[in-house]
Amino acid sequence: MPEPSAHPPFPQQSARRDWAVRIVPSTGGARLHTEIHGPDDAPTVVLVHGWTCNTALWHGVLHRLLPDHRVVLYDQRGHGRTPPTPGNCDADALADDLCAVLDATVPDGARAVVAGHSMGAMTVVAAAGRPQLAERAAAALLCSTGIDRLTGESTVLPLRPGGVRLAGQRFLLTNRLRYGPPTPLSRRLVHRITLGPGATRTQRAAVTRMVSACAPRPRAEWGRVLSALDLTERAAALDLPVTLLQGTADRLTPPVHAHRLAALLPRRPEFAELPGIGHMTPFEAPGRVADVVRGLVKEHL
Repeated sequence: MPEPSAHPPFPQQSARRDWAVRIVPSTGGARLHTEIHGPDDAPTVVLVHGWTCNTALWHGVLHRLLPDHRVVLYDQRGHGRTPPTPGNCDADALADDLCAVLDATVPDGARAVVAGHSMGAMTVVAAAGRPQLAERAAAALLCSTGIDRLTGESTVLPLRPGGVRLAGQRFLLTNRLRYGPPTPLSRRLVHRITLGPGATRTQRAAVTRMVSACAPRPRAEWGRVLSALDLTERAAALDLPVTLLQGTADRLTPPVHAHRLAALLPRRPEFAELPGIGHMTPFEAPGRVADVVRGLVKEHL
């Protein structure tokens, strides 16, 4: 199975007839680039990427779910092919966009399994209590995520907990520096920050290209949102069957986040740890992620 690339591989898919692109409008003028893959009569899965990523994050999972699933992917505001919406980035905007995509892509009377990674999983939590989520989502997979204390508990910087580490990790989220084009140094940095020790050279290169492609201004605006994020109350309202998937080598959202989230959810979640896997679970372990999604579809759709 091919490694995921940094950008959606439209040329390779041009011969396929079972995929389509929609532009889904949302609040604040957002126009969400949305892809629908697979047959119309298959069970629907909605995949939501995280900060500095795009739909390519999910390509390894997508290829493993086709052709017996209908897979929906969309680019978050200011990521991939979705234009930024300056001044309209917050937790409610994340929830608005997910609900808009669910309304636009999940057939009436049907439900979907929703899987989110990092900020994409935060998106699912942010939408807790929304009628669209209750009506159109049957279960959720939350990968490599947290809902609060994101700068305080990150272990990206090899420093003791305290003001210096907190300030440094906040800078990593909120700076407007340009990251591209990729270099050997940037690949090493991305490897340390986002991937586990066993990540392949191809994975390191693909993640570096994807992160470098995210424009600095929306990256920084969303970084500011994440640095102050607190979804504790919304997590307590996420009344869905939930599976948590967490890499043990995750420095951005270490396992402490997943354990705290598990304790807040109203239903006891399934919880799986992936030894040696870093933050980019859909890149590093696409087979495992796809297996969990398939299991949720089989059980709940």
